Amino acid sequence: MRTPLGRVRGLGSARSGTEHFWVQRLTAIANVPLVLALVILVIVLAGRSHASVIATLSQPAIGILLLAAVISVIVHMRIGMQVIIEDYVQGEGMKVTLLMANTLFSCAVGLVATFAILRICFGS
Repeated sequence: MRTPLGRVRGLGSARSGTEHFWVQRLTAIANVPLVLALVILVIVLAGRSHASVIATLSQPAIGILLLAAVISVIVHMRIGMQVIIEDYVQGEGMKVTLLMANTLFSCAVGLVATFAILRICFGS
């Protein structure tokens, strides 16, 4: 039983709508070219010296590509794990604990990866 206003806004019983659904699909679409570019980058850089790899990764376009990939993959990972936790964990206390751990883990991985990319791009 939904109100006409709820149907127009696309809001479900939890009043959250389909935001996670669309963000998950958007990041999935964004991840395709970003991950392909990263795979190509790894193939191109394979076998090169450390100095050559750092010189390539410190270019602004490559740094932006890496940051975009990290952000998109981390958001996609967090939402995907959130859906799995919400669907398969039965106890409410355990569910809340795992959701918090998922968010903290995603933030930690994102911060460490962003720090590493910025450090390479701007030097140490």
